[in-house]
Amino acid sequence: METGNILFFLTLFFEGYCVANHQKDKADVQKRYKAVEGETFRIPCFNCSKLDVESTSPEGYEGGRKGSFLDCGKRFTAEAKHSGNYSCFTNGHKLFFHLRVVEKMGCFQPNKNLKFLVAVSGGDIPCPGFTCSNSTAVTWYKNEKKVSEQKRVSSVKRGVLHLNTVTEKDTGVFFCDTQIIEEGVIWIFRTAVEVKVIPPPSNDPPRIPAGDATEEVEIGQPHTLSCKAFFPFELNFSSNMEWYMNNDGNMTLLDSKQNSTNNESLEKYREEYEVIQVAFIKEVTPQNLAHTYTCIASNTFGNVNATIKLKRKLKVQWPSLVGYPVTSFLLVAGLGIIVHVKWLEIQLIHRSYFQTGRQDGDEKEFDVFLSYVWSPPSAEVTESVTTSSRSPPNDEEGSPCITGLLDEQNTRPLEVLLPQVLEDQWGYRLCLLERDVLPGGAYTNDVVLAIKKSRMLICVLSDNYLTNSNAVFVLESGVQALLQKSVLKLLLLWTSKDSASLIQPDPPLPTLLQKALKVLPSLDWRSGKPPRSSFWRSLRKLMPNNKVALVSVKQH
Repeated sequence: METGNILFFLTLFFEGYCVANHQKDKADVQKRYKAVEGETFRIPCFNCSKLDVESTSPEGYEGGRKGSFLDCGKRFTAEAKHSGNYSCFTNGHKLFFHLRVVEKMGCFQPNKNLKFLVAVSGGDIPCPGFTCSNSTAVTWYKNEKKVSEQKRVSSVKRGVLHLNTVTEKDTGVFFCDTQIIEEGVIWIFRTAVEVKVIPPPSNDPPRIPAGDATEEVEIGQPHTLSCKAFFPFELNFSSNMEWYMNNDGNMTLLDSKQNSTNNESLEKYREEYEVIQVAFIKEVTPQNLAHTYTCIASNTFGNVNATIKLKRKLKVQWPSLVGYPVTSFLLVAGLGIIVHVKWLEIQLIHRSYFQTGRQDGDEKEFDVFLSYVWSPPSAEVTESVTTSSRSPPNDEEGSPCITGLLDEQNTRPLEVLLPQVLEDQWGYRLCLLERDVLPGGAYTNDVVLAIKKSRMLICVLSDNYLTNSNAVFVLESGVQALLQKSVLKLLLLWTSKDSASLIQPDPPLPTLLQKALKVLPSLDWRSGKPPRSSFWRSLRKLMPNNKVALVSVKQH
């Protein structure tokens, strides 16, 4: 009999225990949360294996929609559309909880969710939703983990979380959960508190980096006095800066205003506050020069000052009766020196670019005196020069003959192509030393005479040209003839890869030639490259307009 009674009571005990545990487990997985619209909220994860939480919001909630998802454990701003039933999977089971976002709650005061804590010392974090419940049970979370389960010394009293020691790691968002019972239904009201850890207050006064200075001013003009100071960080910051005028020991307060404040440092919590205080002098008078102006910046721990003294700015003014004549004289003298130094270049430029056509009526025997130094000759090249014959004149670049020559210009030297194009195709009369000057005479006299009989001198400047004494003599004689107006124009055709290097050969050229090579008209010819018709077009434009009469050739 006693054994039966014992078994009966044990059966009742275990049934009640199982029912209680079942109800407890059911309550754990079917929680109801409330949040205020516009506040920060985080959906609990419940150790869900699936990070996305499915929402099955009923049609009664605006914005609710079946099948929408929110990230588990991610902070977001609560909105009405987030209201609904959520589910997630954990350990093979599907868990549910309900979220209701309300527009406001009478017991909740918004904008109370920012808390500053000073590093090193202890700090208290009040729960914004504690007054909304008669329950004294408050659960605090940080990074989805209960604060009570974290390895730190803390306590909760009347909803306030007390941290014995504050560190920089405490910067972040804390969540506090309080229980609210409405119509017999238990809700968890979750609110967030943003914590920002600031350094301990500094005991230093402000500083003015510029220090004492002297500023130049103009009499009769306005002037602005500016003072920049840096204040150490304070949570409840209020700057105190003033400008004073010192007149023989009497300090007079000036009207001033704060021009700018760097409030962004409040978010950094490590930098100083920058404050600029300005005062205005409407019109500077000689009396202002006798005063000094002091800027004073102060805080709880002391003050600092900087003094500015005004100095008259001297204007450099030239009397008109002296300044204008002197300026004119210096201008004319400067131009005279430039003309004297550059007179040779000016003459050459004038003769080369502005004398075209003035000697077309002169009696000349040749259109062009062509000067060059042979490249290493080949049999084909030699034959092509010595057997050059006169063909009917043709001034068109696109003729079949000139087109054939252009196709070969990348393999044939320019001194071979020039006689064929200028004389055979374009009909100009050339003077070639090896062909048109009789041997046996004095070389220098023959060269000078041949140049004077020509309207134009063309020099093909190759790597060997400026190192050849005879060629240099021809070029120098041509420059002299150009200055004496004996020839109409002197044209340089550069065939070297680096034309600038030819200006200073070894031995160096005479000064006359060094200056002439920098200003004389020139064209660049690059052998070994594809044909360039632009070279021939440019050369054609620089040639004399009229050709020598054929009768002159016959008389020769």
